[in-house]
Amino acid sequence: MSPTQHLRLRELIAEDLETARRRDPAARSGLEIVLLYPGVHALWLHRLAHRLWHATPALRLPARLISQVARTLTGVEIHPAAVLGRRFFIDHGMGVVIGETADVGDDVLMFHGSTLGGRSMSKGKRHPTVGDRVVIGAGAKVLGPIDIGDDVRIGANAVVVKDVQADSVVVGVPGRPRKVAGAEDSVDPALYLDPAIYI
Repeated sequence: MSPTQHLRLRELIAEDLETARRRDPAARSGLEIVLLYPGVHALWLHRLAHRLWHATPALRLPARLISQVARTLTGVEIHPAAVLGRRFFIDHGMGVVIGETADVGDDVLMFHGSTLGGRSMSKGKRHPTVGDRVVIGAGAKVLGPIDIGDDVRIGANAVVVKDVQADSVVVGVPGRPRKVAGAEDSVDPALYLDPAIYI
């Protein structure tokens, strides 16, 4: 069961709205978010499609149709089978892709143009598992059935194809994880605190 399945859609929608208000300093009101935030719209449509997908096999086609409508309206493509945790936020939205077997934890932030994708066309688990409180920068590609630990920061345009331990920052192509806060191979703390590496 998805970690959000036990919550009513109304509760999730209210929580998603508050998350957008809290995480985006440009948000001026709840009404602005409801009307103008494509990342939030895509997430809400995904919440509905995800429930249909898991309700019964007969509803999987309607679930896919909803995901394609969301893609057309928002520029965000999320497979209805993907598992998204609570307080998930997509900033700007355009170009975000989340594959079928992706599993995303709570309090995750994804910027525009980022991808949780696969590296093969085989069946089974082929997309990333992302921990809690992860930030995925603009244009970053996280590919394959890899594990991204809690509190990881992935810089803009990084390409990540290997597991990343918790509390790391990943930059470059291919992405190179670095431990932060005291590890011998840590990067300058200013690097992982600088929002420019994410957007």
